[in-house]
Amino acid sequence: MITTRDNKPFRIALTGGIASGKSLVADMFAELGAAIIDTDVIARELVQPGGKALDEIRERFGDEFIGPSGELDRAAMRKLIFIDDRSRQDLEAILHPRIGAEVRRQAELAGGHYQVIVVPLLHGSPLLHFVDRVLVVDCDEATQLERLLARDAGTAEQARRILAAQAGRQERLDIADDIVSNIGSLAETERQVKKLDKRYRRLARRRQREGPA
Repeated sequence: MITTRDNKPFRIALTGGIASGKSLVADMFAELGAAIIDTDVIARELVQPGGKALDEIRERFGDEFIGPSGELDRAAMRKLIFIDDRSRQDLEAILHPRIGAEVRRQAELAGGHYQVIVVPLLHGSPLLHFVDRVLVVDCDEATQLERLLARDAGTAEQARRILAAQAGRQERLDIADDIVSNIGSLAETERQVKKLDKRYRRLARRRQREGPA
């Protein structure tokens, strides 16, 4: 990915399909000292009571998608958006600009040797142009399906719909600068992360030496 040089922190977008192991890999980077910004965490905060997106979601989708404590009923919304593309697009139109703005705010404050920004839906996102590199956590779709069923206890049909609604595996790999293959042992995944940590520290030091273009 081509970026302009500046004196800002070196930034990596970490992406991957659902149940590929993004959170696991992000936690490994955090243990090595990277600053982590997670768009899923930001999204959850936006739909809590008093969250910046909740009123607009209520207006668009109705009270039946608001939980008893005043937060978004995430389970009900998940079922809807994975069978109705228009609803998914409307929800993304509400959330994504707010998520992007909060990512940029946190990135300015986070510091660190380098920053890892966890973005599940990176393909086609404006955040693709905010980062210096893209790291894809990869596994085959059969493994994703198995993990998703074990994690969420849904049906195979529901799980396949979720996979189909996301960018395909090859689309993710096409934008990757780096790949962590998360189909082996925990130790093997950790070995790959440690190797990338060293690479990112070198690239971050180079950024600091070069300074603004």
